[in-house]
Amino acid sequence: MHVISKFIFHFLLGWKLKGKFPEQHKKYLVIAAPHTSWLDVPLGVLVRSITKTDIHFIGKKALFRLPQGIFFRWLGGFPIDRTKSNNTVDLLVSKFNENDSFVLGMSPEGTRKKVEKWKTGYYFIAKGAGVPIVKVALDFQNKEVRIDEPYFLTEDVQADMENIQNYYKGVKGKVPDFS
Repeated sequence: MHVISKFIFHFLLGWKLKGKFPEQHKKYLVIAAPHTSWLDVPLGVLVRSITKTDIHFIGKKALFRLPQGIFFRWLGGFPIDRTKSNNTVDLLVSKFNENDSFVLGMSPEGTRKKVEKWKTGYYFIAKGAGVPIVKVALDFQNKEVRIDEPYFLTEDVQADMENIQNYYKGVKGKVPDFS
């Protein structure tokens, strides 16, 4: 699968992969942005396969209905019911705490639509689990997926948020108007 994914990603689609996921860390949170299209998911699956990184993800409950739910669970996903308050941050922190090795990928926007302000759940998940954040830019304009070095949160929420969001400045998603 690894070789096929590389062929599709690099040769058929013409994308480049810059950077790599940290091998020295067994637990971290990946935030991939901008999330503007359903095509971000297959792109992420290809990157996951190319890098041989077992990245779990969350998705809205509707994605996990049969028959496609079988596929999404096989990929490492699990459903979140966004229609009610489920204390998702605590649930995901517990996933990190229950496992010796766990990588979670998520979109900081929480949707594919244009948002003025990112959700903050990813930050509090990383903070609560004591894991670094690995920033991944999905740059459709340049056909690049860029993986940054792990970022360790500080006690300054504002500075952390600025650092994280600055990484994505100028990055255009599949739907540029939503970036």
